[in-house]
Amino acid sequence: MSNALAIATVTQALALLIENNLRPEIDMAVSVETRKPPAEPPTEPTITVFLYQVAPNPSMRNTGLPTRSPDGRLWTKPTAALDLNYLISAYGEETELVGQRLIGCVVRTLQEIPMLPTELIEQAQERPHLAGSDLAAAEQRVRFTPIQMDIDETSKLWGMLHQTPYAVSVTYQGSLVFVDGREEPRPAGPVEEVRPSATPINPGPQPKSAPRKRSPAKRGTA
Repeated sequence: MSNALAIATVTQALALLIENNLRPEIDMAVSVETRKPPAEPPTEPTITVFLYQVAPNPSMRNTGLPTRSPDGRLWTKPTAALDLNYLISAYGEETELVGQRLIGCVVRTLQEIPMLPTELIEQAQERPHLAGSDLAAAEQRVRFTPIQMDIDETSKLWGMLHQTPYAVSVTYQGSLVFVDGREEPRPAGPVEEVRPSATPINPGPQPKSAPRKRSPAKRGTA
């Protein structure tokens, strides 16, 4: 479980994961940026990591609802279970296929390391804008899986990016990411006094048993 900075921390850690694993295939300086694809494609080698959708996890949509006692005391903390969908795009000199080479490294990295390493989360949390994030202490590990999109889905996604030219890209989903509520559950107080009591059991009147009927005596035969 983690606080509201978990989403941004995953994005920053994902960018670090990609940046740290471009070698040995890429021997040039590459800028890995947590932003949407730019309207003016950069000419220098660049990878953008864009979180384009945050959605509730379908299988855990209703598992994190808060529960309270009759007097209003919080028993379980409210928690949102989320899936994060990313668009990862690459830019560079097209005649040297830089963008395609970069995307190849992204795919190879996330196939080799699908689970977000804790040490990269800790590095991401060192950024001033992520101070206070506690994602590294969460028990649930974030796993990245590729999202298969057809031509229509890809067109709709890039259509949301107004006046942004298409670039060679891949889409991935990070799951699960938990975001906890701020209120802490209040445990029930200790038992201060025990007052034993006893209640006699009154069985009440017992029903009378019916008299047994005698069977008629059998007559002897001559």
